Amino acid sequence: MSRVLVTGATGFVGRALCVELLRHGHGVCAALRCVENGARLARKALETIAVGEVNATTDWRKALAGCEAVVHLAARVHVMRDKAADPLAEFRAVNTMGTENLARQAAATGVRRFVCVSTIKVTGGTSPDAAFTEADPHLPKDPYGVSKSEAELALHRVALETGMEIVIVRPPLVYGPGVKGNFLTILKTLRRGIPMPFGAVSNRRSLVYLENLADALVLCVTHPAATGETYFVSDGEDISTSELLRKLCEALDVPARLLPVPASVLRIVGTIVGKSGAFERLLGSLIVDSSKIRRELGWTPPFTLTDGLRKTAEWFKSNNV
Repeated sequence: MSRVLVTGATGFVGRALCVELLRHGHGVCAALRCVENGARLARKALETIAVGEVNATTDWRKALAGCEAVVHLAARVHVMRDKAADPLAEFRAVNTMGTENLARQAAATGVRRFVCVSTIKVTGGTSPDAAFTEADPHLPKDPYGVSKSEAELALHRVALETGMEIVIVRPPLVYGPGVKGNFLTILKTLRRGIPMPFGAVSNRRSLVYLENLADALVLCVTHPAATGETYFVSDGEDISTSELLRKLCEALDVPARLLPVPASVLRIVGTIVGKSGAFERLLGSLIVDSSKIRRELGWTPPFTLTDGLRKTAEWFKSNNV
């Protein structure tokens, strides 16, 4: 089994990935921003090392020592109200230059494979006509997507120049125990019984359950056929916002109070209140075709969408978030 460096190890996906790697018998070195974060990853057989901020000058040598593979999760993520003077420059510093710096140091120390978790935003923000596939061109719509697109291109250059194996994984919205952001807000709203005006929304959205993503990433660390490939990873069960809310209500054991307001009206409301982006994420379609990883690597999600939503709801109820 491989010794794997995991960056972003204390994050939502990182914690689940470390558990899954250990379960499969891999050695894990968890890269942390600071030593204090190590307490959040207190597990036997898990080594932690502080590397500081991720950028073009981060020194990864100690973290990479003895590692055969890297799974790179650390990133400056999408910011709803970005107050940076130059958001693109901030995203590039971490996501583009920070990733290339790590990849080049990894290649120099003999790392065999570099798995980078990218984003669906590389190909765009919506998919109204058909599911995105790995063959679609890069058409990022925001600074975060641009920085991740540039990181993918940089990794392919590193692979050509050094021979290190590159695998890129693009997940859609990730949910599961410990989820934050809009998904957590939705759970809280549904628990309070507040009516939501999305009963008539008939869009399609791809999601991926946290443990499904972790399982796919472990496979990408080891499978020979993954070399040089890019994969979308999803639960494989696309769902509308109204269906998602109903399933969550069922999992939470609360009545579904969904008002059938037309999507066109909701878009107007979103514009008026200055939250058109947030509304569009609930109204628009964003689907991916994850058949490539199933076909080439023989991957099957261990959990169904219903399983994942139930486990997420159980976590939410038991922890009284």
